Amino acid sequence: CKTALAQAEVEYEDQRTPSVWVKFPLTSVPAELQTKLAGRRAFAVIWTTTPWTLPANLAIAVHPTQSYVAVEAFGEVYIVARARVNDFLTVLGNPKHGVLGFFEGAQLVGHTFRHPWIDREGTIAAADFVAMDQGTGLVHIAPGHGEEDYELGRSLGLPIFTPVDDDGRFVPGVEHFAGLTVWEANPRIVEHLRSVGMLVAERRLDHTYPHCWRCKNPTLFRATEQWFIELDKQGFRASVLEAIKRDVQWIPPWGEERIYNMVAHRPEWVISRQRVWGVPIVAFYCAGCGTLLLEERIIDHVARIFREGQGADEWYARAARALLPPGTRCAKCGGDRFAKETDILDVWFDSGCSHAAVLETRPELRWPAEMYIEGSDQHRGWFQSSLLESVGTRGAPPFKAVITHGFFVDGEGRKMSKSLGNYIALEELVPKYGAEVLRLWVTSEDYTQDIRVSLEILDRLADAYRRIRNTFRFLLGNLSDFDPARDRQSSARLDEIDRWILDRLGRLVGRVTRAYETYEFHTVFHAVHNFCAVDLSAQYLDIIKDRLYTSAPDDPRRRAAQTTCYDIFSAFARLMAPILTFTAEEAWRHVPGVKAESVHLERFPEAPREWLDDTLSREWGRLLEVRREVAKALETARAQSLIGSGLEARVRIAAAPEDLPELLRAKRALLPTLFIVSQVELGGARASAAVRYESQEIPGLVIGVDRARGRKCQRCWTWSERVGEHPEHPGLCERCVPVVLARGSAS
Repeated sequence: CKTALAQAEVEYEDQRTPSVWVKFPLTSVPAELQTKLAGRRAFAVIWTTTPWTLPANLAIAVHPTQSYVAVEAFGEVYIVARARVNDFLTVLGNPKHGVLGFFEGAQLVGHTFRHPWIDREGTIAAADFVAMDQGTGLVHIAPGHGEEDYELGRSLGLPIFTPVDDDGRFVPGVEHFAGLTVWEANPRIVEHLRSVGMLVAERRLDHTYPHCWRCKNPTLFRATEQWFIELDKQGFRASVLEAIKRDVQWIPPWGEERIYNMVAHRPEWVISRQRVWGVPIVAFYCAGCGTLLLEERIIDHVARIFREGQGADEWYARAARALLPPGTRCAKCGGDRFAKETDILDVWFDSGCSHAAVLETRPELRWPAEMYIEGSDQHRGWFQSSLLESVGTRGAPPFKAVITHGFFVDGEGRKMSKSLGNYIALEELVPKYGAEVLRLWVTSEDYTQDIRVSLEILDRLADAYRRIRNTFRFLLGNLSDFDPARDRQSSARLDEIDRWILDRLGRLVGRVTRAYETYEFHTVFHAVHNFCAVDLSAQYLDIIKDRLYTSAPDDPRRRAAQTTCYDIFSAFARLMAPILTFTAEEAWRHVPGVKAESVHLERFPEAPREWLDDTLSREWGRLLEVRREVAKALETARAQSLIGSGLEARVRIAAAPEDLPELLRAKRALLPTLFIVSQVELGGARASAAVRYESQEIPGLVIGVDRARGRKCQRCWTWSERVGEHPEHPGLCERCVPVVLARGSAS
């Protein structure tokens, strides 16, 4: 790319590089070592994985408080850190050796050495960044090729020597290697070290190496003139850190700590780039004396030219004189000829000012933004550049909240790739599943983590969608003759199970509302789907079918069930509307009663306080536990061919747990409907029964199952000993006869 990169634009990839141990002849040593050398040469040994930086070496760094050792091997004396000497000897092949002495790094500071092949002397300096976990404990310093090297070089007054040009080639004057790229020079430098006798050892090392985020090539560290934003000037960094904690909601919460640490430890922001085209840095240089011309009035003038012309293209189409206000002169020498700055602004700087470009130029929008949404990589990208620019220019963040999401991976958690064959194209999914299923899939996953997608996962979501859609269909099908204005029943006239499901619905509305407000969309899906599959399909709707299908059309208990279904549908459709946009709208068109033109124009549901009943919730929670055990007993009876349908059964219950006998007696009239059987008796299950079932979930609960007494009603299929009592309807039970007679008289 031939451009500067910010820290946020550097990625790390695995790479195999040369790893070399190089000796630098010492030209002065501590006095206590001098006598022990007895005329032998001493060498400072460094280790590096970037041999191409050796032509730029100007110093060697040691840790001032660490212990160093002079070790003799092969007739030479090597200086390495005491903590690294064993590893160093291993590299040498564990030769015979002797230790001449120990001394602190501080005793080496100020002594000098010669470059391995260049006629140049350097100095040993102290540096706390010298680590003892790898290498030799001595670090070669090239001030033009590393951040720590640069800072140390500046403190020592060394020149910032960079013998590599913008193309990554050694400049003329670099003996042996001029014109070579650093990658071409690497092996040649190693061979040259060998030829001059300064190569101690060579290995190949697999490690992570910095690469450019855009072109994916390995990067070079070069000290070049760039434009920076100083983060520690006038308390700027502190202001940004305070804003992160005080003014922004981070979702998920760990995003706050992540971006806080990034800002707290990041270096100054390099905002210039060396590219052919981009948003220019509006600066000029006097052609006569080189003085920088950077003034707000000139920036405003150029911005006006951009607005009235062809945008940033004007910078490249016009000469400097045509961009400057008439009469502009150099404040230092009075010259009137100028050159334009050739660097452009970092594209992250461009994206970081989007809040101003979008929100502040449109009267219908407001600053700051309610929310920024992007992947977790943007904590070091867009989120951070926006935050820095906004706090720096406006004193506040450009957003109230930030949502961070993960990335799509396959069903096994692997990154999607065409080469791996696990890539799924969106255009293939929409025709097969439809947009609604894809929306359901996206909201079913915790987006703060990587999101898995596979055909198997989508098939499961398609089943979930069908379950939700069929729930809508069932509710609407049973509201076909219901007019809310005419048929709605008061809360006092609802059955207990109606009031129980409304309690469950009320709690669902609260849970889903909170989840939407905190952007926990996967919680919305799982709460709604569980309510649909368990509370409705498996329990409430299954239980009320008898009331809906066998009662007289205007029976108050049937109308009570319809009233409840209407309330469920109304809330359910509005809860799902943000996710199942089209399904909710389609269903809304068919619901009876006065309503808004679109479900999306309705208010979000709120649960009336009267729906919530803690006592009822506890009692019915316990009753439904018993219902599940009864279902197991019925399944056992069915497996033994005692019954087919549950309505062929008579259930007898002996309940040992202290709370159950009283509760079951109080709800005795409801139990046949709850269990969907024809008869329920309390007590006596411990006696003989065709099927005897002992619950494992509710210790002491014993359930007996026998064939129901009486005959099967031809209309409701319930078994009763009173079937046939009415002479005109010998196949009907006592409950169905009045309904049929009423219909006959009405006709």
